[in-house]
Amino acid sequence: MTKISIIIPTYNERSNIKELIKQIFSFNISDLNIIIVDDNSPDGTGGLVESIEETTRLEIIHRIKKMGLGSAYIDGFKRALVLGADYIFEMDADFSHDPKYLPQFLEEVENYDLVLGSRYIEGGGIKNWNLGRRLISYLGNFYARLILNLSFQDLTGGFKCYKRKVIESINLEKLDSEGYVFQIETTYWAYKNGFKIKEIPIIFTERKLGKSKFNFKIFFEAFIKVLTLRFKK
Repeated sequence: MTKISIIIPTYNERSNIKELIKQIFSFNISDLNIIIVDDNSPDGTGGLVESIEETTRLEIIHRIKKMGLGSAYIDGFKRALVLGADYIFEMDADFSHDPKYLPQFLEEVENYDLVLGSRYIEGGGIKNWNLGRRLISYLGNFYARLILNLSFQDLTGGFKCYKRKVIESINLEKLDSEGYVFQIETTYWAYKNGFKIKEIPIIFTERKLGKSKFNFKIFFEAFIKVLTLRFKK
């Protein structure tokens, strides 16, 4: 039976995480487990996850401090591989990524190696972003496509599903991106390693509860990192 792991990094997501877990499990997807990677959230997210009764298909990696999105996913990837996952998801904790798309991802990943949830192809979109945030995202994706010679429309999105072999092909120890450039980096290496990639449309909805993690430090990191990726082998 196909094993599926969903990795969800958290930092102060107490207001969202319990309901998100409930909705994911409501799809009754066979042999699915959720891996929460919590950066010692001051709001007690980690403790709340520990208290949820669904223990056999839910586990949490407690980290001692806020260490960043990229390293959280790397820790989650490593754990998913140990658990024998065949398909590995990345997903945000704040409901910006609607769990309703999970069955579509699983259908498409049967024929592709990496499936990207895309805001920027026909049928996709964004809710509750102001013009400035839309412009930054659009320009960031345009810049990454141009520098890295990629055709995918949404390189910075964090709703993704990998086949196991894609993660195994990427040298996780050499990934050093934090913030949303981590998404660009992993897709870039999947492409360079010859894997088949498909975008599917999703509607991204800005969080209703909690505080956005986006800042200009993340944006600047992406600008520099994309340039260095271009010349890496």
